[in-house]
Amino acid sequence: MTEKIATREAYGKALVELGKSNGNVVVLDADLSKSTKTALFAKEFPERFFDMGIAEQNMIGTAAGLAQGGKIPFASSFAVFATGRAFEQVRNSVCYPKVNVKIAATHAGVTVGEDGGSHQSIEDIAIMRVLPNMTVIVPADAEEAKQAVFHAAETEGPFYIRLGRSGVPVIHGGQYRFQLGKAEVMKQGKDAAVVACGLMVAEALAAADMLAADGIDIEVINSATIKPLDGKTIAAAAEKTGAVVTAEEHSIIGGLGSAVSELLGECCPVPVERVGVTDKFGESGAPGELLEHFGLTADEIAKAVKRVLKRKA
Repeated sequence: MTEKIATREAYGKALVELGKSNGNVVVLDADLSKSTKTALFAKEFPERFFDMGIAEQNMIGTAAGLAQGGKIPFASSFAVFATGRAFEQVRNSVCYPKVNVKIAATHAGVTVGEDGGSHQSIEDIAIMRVLPNMTVIVPADAEEAKQAVFHAAETEGPFYIRLGRSGVPVIHGGQYRFQLGKAEVMKQGKDAAVVACGLMVAEALAAADMLAADGIDIEVINSATIKPLDGKTIAAAAEKTGAVVTAEEHSIIGGLGSAVSELLGECCPVPVERVGVTDKFGESGAPGELLEHFGLTADEIAKAVKRVLKRKA
């Protein structure tokens, strides 16, 4: 896992590829196209690209209108603005009528880095997950991001695809096939299960290696689709191992950890530890320093596994 590619880079390239095969694909951006990488699409297909200015509300409303006219709009901005500034439009113009808008939000999580807490969206999964009809995807690497974009274009209805600014390890090869609503068991294990999403999947795999040195065998699950959650796979892992740890670059409130806890509370109660940002805003710093500061590392996942094992019946 030495090669690193940002999922936003994969998004921009996927749009270009998608634009060549599907003339109904249109792209909207909120004056951030160089950062969101939609500039790649704009260069190839200027007649199908719309810079809406710094006005995510208008962007989402326009995207909803284009979808009603038969287009497949991908609306892009930083995650904090796509979900926060435009929440009412996403709720009332996209999810309520269930129109075919794809929101691809870049710069999610603390790895936005030096831009600081105002630009670090660590609540966007919770905001989007609560909306009826919304599908929520958090790709773990570039290959998964590319395939998620194609899957969204081929599937009717609202999508939220969460993308990052910084490079993340490549963990999937070209043979990988993304399945909407299906979690990926990346490593089998018997002592505990770690359910992760986004860049924390690579950290979970690293934690598995660390724990193996201590004789602890964990299962690692990539839950790229947060909604609909793959309850069958996660519940089976909980039943098999008897203990679960979740890991996400997001608040522990309302995101993957909450979704897994809600699921297991209803169908398979086992001890759960959540690794994520603990009810704090982000801070300014280098991405790697912030991951360490907020405890979003393989080492912290390993510690959480050891804690949950002590609670295991």
